[in-house]
Amino acid sequence: MIIDTLANAHLYYGLGPQFVKAFGYLATTDFSTLEKGKYEIDGDNIFAIVNEYDTVPASGEQMEAHKKHIDVQYIVTGAELIGHDFLQQQVPSKAYSETEDYMLFAEKPSFFTKLAAAHFAIFFPTDLHMPNLLIDTPQRVKKVVIKIRIA
Repeated sequence: MIIDTLANAHLYYGLGPQFVKAFGYLATTDFSTLEKGKYEIDGDNIFAIVNEYDTVPASGEQMEAHKKHIDVQYIVTGAELIGHDFLQQQVPSKAYSETEDYMLFAEKPSFFTKLAAAHFAIFFPTDLHMPNLLIDTPQRVKKVVIKIRIA
């Protein structure tokens, strides 16, 4: 996992051209005009999901992981906690869904990171993550999750 600000995105261009495209999209798109939904960047290989929601307590959530995609989670407005951990020998509480590309894990996160506007987190298939968590009280967040296909 990688956690940083969009101002430092150039440091991660070495991860591949798909990351250059993803960060370019984040840097040049006016998200204040985009509605919730899915937006293609490079067909099914790279796409963005724009979402708005109120943050929630960690007690009712589970960590997730993906097999086919890397997540680049970018906060447009608001702030949230994201719980995370390393995927090791944990057994999924919800089996992997091939069509939705996720599985859930009941374990509690080992780490929590606060993400605010202009921050991003990259989660690889070896990273468990629990996004959308409240910091002290619920607040409205607008987030873009870019999915980068790896399989």
